[in-house]
Amino acid sequence: MPEGDTVWQTARRLHTALAGKVLTLSDLRVPKYALTDLSGRTVLDVTPRGKHLLTRVDGGLTLHSHLRMDGAWKVFAPDQRWSGGPAYQIRAVLGTADRTAVGYRLPVLELLHTADEDQVVGHLGPDLLGPDWNPEQALANLLADPDRPLGEALLDQRNLAGIGNVYKCELCFLLGATPWLPVGALPADRTAKLPALAQRLLEVNRDRPIRNTTGRRGPELFTYGRARRPCLRCGTPIRLADQGDGSRDRPTYWCPHCQTGPAPARNAASRTAKSAGSRPGAPG
Repeated sequence: MPEGDTVWQTARRLHTALAGKVLTLSDLRVPKYALTDLSGRTVLDVTPRGKHLLTRVDGGLTLHSHLRMDGAWKVFAPDQRWSGGPAYQIRAVLGTADRTAVGYRLPVLELLHTADEDQVVGHLGPDLLGPDWNPEQALANLLADPDRPLGEALLDQRNLAGIGNVYKCELCFLLGATPWLPVGALPADRTAKLPALAQRLLEVNRDRPIRNTTGRRGPELFTYGRARRPCLRCGTPIRLADQGDGSRDRPTYWCPHCQTGPAPARNAASRTAKSAGSRPGAPG
């Protein structure tokens, strides 16, 4: 699942292509909106909210989309061939005189009144890349359930919006804690810097084509996707296991030497690593 920085980049591309322009083509290929036509309306803006995209048009309407695991928005010039998947995977087409935005495999696509946007994003915590970012509130949200594993708390968009599985793993490494350590057990000095560190990671990567948390030319990530490879700090092989939140799409990577706290039994982690092979897994 795309992380907050990826969604921010997508929103920027869509905003650059569509904002301030009149829609000349509108095709929403989902049954509920099959007869809906937005052509003739001006796109006001495309705004990211956590992992959600809000495309606002005049007349007080918002097209809400979420990419989840496989969704994507592509922007094409008039003479450019669409290339994002087969035609049957297209869920939305928004075109202007000089650009066409095509949404592929969008699992969430709904049209609502702009005044009602809170119905779809009101549950989110402070947005790490948004104007509502509030580190104090984000920290209070995380600490509201001190017994919850750190990794699960970071992924909960109600606490703070924008962190996915990649940043979960990288943040836990930088904090020196395993993703299974209860939030309340994180040392106070590390707890205090958690919100600023999370926001900094997304902010420095929102303009990068390739995400980087190490500050090196390579490897770009400390733990994510590096199962069995040596830790960049201590050389210990990076381990891989499920987070334990019931999702197989969120493999968790950590260094057993650099990160303190509980972790799955070695045999359970080994089975997960063997089934995943050397692939980096699905992004959160």
